[in-house]
Amino acid sequence: GGRAMAAAGLRGGLRAALGMQQRGWSSSSDQGGGGGGSIREAGGAFGKRQAAYEERYFREKEREQLASLREHHEEEIHHHKEEIQRLQKEIERHKNKIKKLKGDD
Repeated sequence: GGRAMAAAGLRGGLRAALGMQQRGWSSSSDQGGGGGGSIREAGGAFGKRQAAYEERYFREKEREQLASLREHHEEEIHHHKEEIQRLQKEIERHKNKIKKLKGDD
């Protein structure tokens, strides 16, 4: 539960941080007087290409994060299965001790 929410928060945080970084780049070029940041807002081929590039970038980052999250959960499942086997062996060991105690009667 908590890990999935943390991962979702991380995903949203990454998107927001990268978005702010992107806006930071465009505003710095605006200050340079060239108006480079306003090219995207004006539409045009360059702006559309930039928007498509950003969308691809975010999709790729999201795909990487989901793959990492999936791998983490698979490792957790593996760990829990091993723990179940260990506990089942412990249960059998205790059952055998009970049988021995009953056999002594």
